[in-house]
Amino acid sequence: MALAQAIAEHLPFLRRYARALCGSQKSGDAYVRAALEAIVADPGIVPSTLSARVGLYRVFHVIWSSSDLEAMQPATELGVERKLQRMTPASRQALLLTAMEGFTRGETGRILGVSDDKTLELLASALQEIARQPPTKVLIIEDEPIISLDLQSIMRELGHTIAGVSTTRDEAVQAAKRTQPGLVLADIKLADGSSGIDAVKQILNDITVPVVFITAYPERLLTGERPEPTFLVTKPFVPETVRAAVSQALLFT
Repeated sequence: MALAQAIAEHLPFLRRYARALCGSQKSGDAYVRAALEAIVADPGIVPSTLSARVGLYRVFHVIWSSSDLEAMQPATELGVERKLQRMTPASRQALLLTAMEGFTRGETGRILGVSDDKTLELLASALQEIARQPPTKVLIIEDEPIISLDLQSIMRELGHTIAGVSTTRDEAVQAAKRTQPGLVLADIKLADGSSGIDAVKQILNDITVPVVFITAYPERLLTGERPEPTFLVTKPFVPETVRAAVSQALLFT
């Protein structure tokens, strides 16, 4: 199989990872493009000893760690990037790679270019960072009762409080105005056929708040062709994935 075909199926998920790491679609997609341009220029930079997926993420990390942020990013985004740098980014990378992207610890070490012991150390550090994050109020926009209860439980375990639970766009917009949440978790398709994306757009007209979207079809929102979510969790999810996404989203508040 040609290298281009081998890595193509993994690109949407690399975009998800890059956006979460950078805190914005624009910045994350720029790093993905830079990685792809590097591969096109020299396909040999994808290690033949690694699977296509691990190799792709490895090249991305070489670009991420060596890029001149001031040259690549608009001035308005530099503050976000520097904040991430101060938050021990290697530990966050390890956490997102394992919890969000589903890599094993061994694969994560190969992507980051560190030993298994160092990977364990980075993951432990990331979990300590999560424990130190201040609590906030969380608005959950979700029409499936069991998933809603799961999300409430995960948020409370992290020390957050539930500002409200909404099942439609209009409910969500009103709840956000009433409670002023510090975080929003939003499903894409809601009970009355309305859109969680539309609900969030309306909410963001009134307040600035980080948002984590939850969907069974993430690849549909990871094309890089239009304004799309920065933080995206795939259904069905495991608690570790939600914790990682929420923790990363809260870094940018």
